[in-house]
Amino acid sequence: QVQLVESGGGLVQAGGSRRLSCAASRSIFTMGWYRQAPGKQRELVATTSGGSTNYVDSVKGRFTISKDNAKNTVYLQMNSLKPEDTGLYYCYAKSLPFGSEYWGQGTQVTVSS
Repeated sequence: QVQLVESGGGLVQAGGSRRLSCAASRSIFTMGWYRQAPGKQRELVATTSGGSTNYVDSVKGRFTISKDNAKNTVYLQMNSLKPEDTGLYYCYAKSLPFGSEYWGQGTQVTVSS
């Protein structure tokens, strides 16, 4: 079992920046972030696996995902935030070799216009 603890959410003005952090209770191969806006389905924001990264098109060039393997922590640096980035951001992790998936409790990001 893996526990994920998120931090960094809050209220930010459009155009501003915010950094989310997610600490895992042990080393895990794939980590990332999903988000869910009110009335919408949860969507992938960004993931990192073995040094490679993947982003949803809407955040490319604005968000950067990084991982500190020594701390088992993944970060999401969010710049040039837009009101449509508002949502509950969930940390995600997937372990090898069986592909077990884990979720954090979510951290709210609200971008005001």
